[in-house]
Parts: sequence; structure tokens; C-alpha cells
Amino acid sequence: MMSMTFGFSSSVTLLFDFWDVHGPAGMVLSVFVVLLLTVFYEVLKVWRMWLGSSSKLAQPQSLYGAPPLSPSDSSSVLDSSPSESSLAPMESHHAVPNTRNSWLLHGIQTVLHMLQVSLGYMLMLCVMSYNTWIFLGVIVGSVLGYFISFPLLGQI
Repeated sequence: MMSMTFGFSSSVTLLFDFWDVHGPAGMVLSVFVVLLLTVFYEVLKVWRMWLGSSSKLAQPQSLYGAPPLSPSDSSSVLDSSPSESSLAPMESHHAVPNTRNSWLLHGIQTVLHMLQVSLGYMLMLCVMSYNTWIFLGVIVGSVLGYFISFPLLGQI
């Protein structure tokens, strides 16, 4: 039966039967691989946010060509309008995004989301091996990935 407490062993099986670690050299390599996977997970999160924000910049801000009104502004606008014809949609000056490109972008974001969720669960299962070295690899990889990708968040 597997121990449910953290240990410092250099023997562990991670995720699959073929990833069976025996010895310090294998443990160092496994921690390094898990660390890189965690860095990739953090960069993937930022990449998805960047794609989402760049797709929002390409879309018009509202259907009627003007910024949306707050609920407090709606009554004063309706009271001052001379007729219902002024409520008709105005022609937008923004370029309509290409439907094919928006579907392609949505497909890319879907694949990236699938990768991010799968990788997140795999990293969670690595931590659930209850090996302290693997756990520290995930933590250090998360910190390093966030440190690397954080400046990219400012450019979004």
C-alpha cells in the first residue's frame, strides 16, 4: 500500500509504469522534467490570456457602434430622444472580424485549454506521488514560470 505522507525517497513511479524512478540521478532528471512541465503550464496560461485579449481588441466594442450605456444613463437617453427611429442600430465604423479567423482562434484557444487542463491534472498527480522532491519541483517550476511569464501579462 502506498504511503499517504510526504517522503524523501529517490524511488517513485510517476504517472505511468514506464516512468519508474530508482536512484538519485533518475530523481534529479524527473524533478527537472516536472519543473519544465510546470513552467510550460504557467506560460500556457499567459499565452491563452494573450490570445483572448488580442481577439477582443479586434472585435467592435458594441453592436451599435457606441460604448454600452450604464443603467442610470438609459432613462435620460430615452426621455430626450425625439422618436423610436433614433433607437435604431447605427452603422459601425469598426471592421467586422473575419468569421473564419474567429473560429480558428477559438479552435486554437480550445486546444490550448485542453493542454492546460491535461497538464494541470498530470502535475497534480505528480504531487500526489507524495514525493517531497517532486513536490518541490512543481512548486519551483510554478514560481519560475510565473516569474518568466509575469512581464508578458503587462503587455496584454
